[in-house]
Amino acid sequence: MSQSPVKLIVGLGNPGEQYAKTRHNAGFLFLNQLCDQLGVSLKADKRCFGHSAKVVIAGHEVRLLAPNTFMNLSGKAVNAAIQYYKIELSEVLVAHDELDLDAGIARLKLSGGHGGNNGLRDIIQKCATKDFARLRIGIGHPGVGRDVSAYVLKQANKSEQQDIDNAIAEALRVIDLIAQGDYPRAMNELHTNLAK
Repeated sequence: MSQSPVKLIVGLGNPGEQYAKTRHNAGFLFLNQLCDQLGVSLKADKRCFGHSAKVVIAGHEVRLLAPNTFMNLSGKAVNAAIQYYKIELSEVLVAHDELDLDAGIARLKLSGGHGGNNGLRDIIQKCATKDFARLRIGIGHPGVGRDVSAYVLKQANKSEQQDIDNAIAEALRVIDLIAQGDYPRAMNELHTNLAK
């Protein structure tokens, strides 16, 4: 897939105070910290079934979106946003929690399956393609498949949360490269730095 400047950054999570600090909301956490960095606030956007903001990153106009559809229906919001704002899915970055990476690790990926993440699964189904970029924010794995649902809906312990916050901070450090669509450089800097 070719790299295009990013026009939409989506953070995945579940709305509601009871989910706010759970592992599954790592995508929301990333988006919130990006908003803090840019000095903007997300506002209700009924057309896109979520909260959004328009920002400029590295000279590129980018729309930020936090769906309020619950994780399993994330595709409804993403599809509405790309239709309304006339954005190609190849111009979208989806930030989400990743069981297959340890807490403290963040990785960029340009395409692929859903890896069991129901938010990604719904986006792929609703948008009929898996060719969109992902920011995978590691939350670790409970070790047993049947424990996954309870694990992702629980709050990380203090040490793990610090690791997740550090990974998000590293991802934000390369956000200009991501916005420009320069994924090779962003991957090189992010992946090399976190491997140390």
